[in-house]
Amino acid sequence: MANHLLSLWDFDKDTLASYIMRAIDLKKESKEGIHHHQLAGKVMGMIFEKPSTRTRVSFESAMYGLGGQVIYMSGRDTQLARNEPLKDMARVMARYVDIVVVRTFGQEVVEELARYSSVPVINALTDLFHPCQILSDIMTVVEQKGSIEKLKIAWVGDGNNMANTWIQAASRFGFELTLACPEGYDPDPAILERAKKEAGKPIILVRDPATAVMDADVVNCDVWASMGKEDEQEKRLQVFQPYQVNRELLRDAKPGAVVLHCLPAHRGEEITDDVLEGSQCPAFDQAENKMHIHKAILEKHLIG
Repeated sequence: MANHLLSLWDFDKDTLASYIMRAIDLKKESKEGIHHHQLAGKVMGMIFEKPSTRTRVSFESAMYGLGGQVIYMSGRDTQLARNEPLKDMARVMARYVDIVVVRTFGQEVVEELARYSSVPVINALTDLFHPCQILSDIMTVVEQKGSIEKLKIAWVGDGNNMANTWIQAASRFGFELTLACPEGYDPDPAILERAKKEAGKPIILVRDPATAVMDADVVNCDVWASMGKEDEQEKRLQVFQPYQVNRELLRDAKPGAVVLHCLPAHRGEEITDDVLEGSQCPAFDQAENKMHIHKAILEKHLIG
């Protein structure tokens, strides 16, 4: 049976931690000029119904950096645009490539592809989850702060796929998580309920951003209108204005708190320019770490 990565709940804490430790090793070796070829002869197929810059380039760079090859297809390049059954596409793609990386809308799409695929399917983003991104975020936290289990993490903003996946991460890694979301923009309630039952430390949803970031070691934010929500932009600008990550808000966090943003950032909306460019925000290290996490994921799912 193929070894898929559809959400962080697919694996236990030790397995998730192993991605991060391996990514840190691969990053170190890359900086030392060590070339990797362990995926020579392997082909990664990418199906991206949602466009991307960082996710596409980081996955392609990761595969090439391990000696493999890449085939990229946008949604219009596949039979998905012509209503081919997913189970048919999955079984055909598995005859051509060694691993399939999917960036799409519905979580049900990656789940059905995985159900019928004999090669690993990796979730590179759905509207519900973004597991690879959160692994790279946690890698960045580990680099900045050491072990994440003893930290308090704050999420400020929309209860989107990133928030949902941070909730999963809290239940797996055992860190404290407080989310501040405006009413009507909460994370998925079923995900939150399950995580609370499984978590070793509190996972709390509040309305007040200052409450969320109080004594936080890490403050995390994302755009107010995720891809597919652009028609709500004007409304969200009004609703989310109190949820901006700025210097005033960060006074409530611990001194030296790390600020994360997965990019692209709308400067002056969810985060101010001075915070994004400040010493507390390693957003560009975070972006680089996507490539190293993707290397670790590809290596693990293709050769173990």
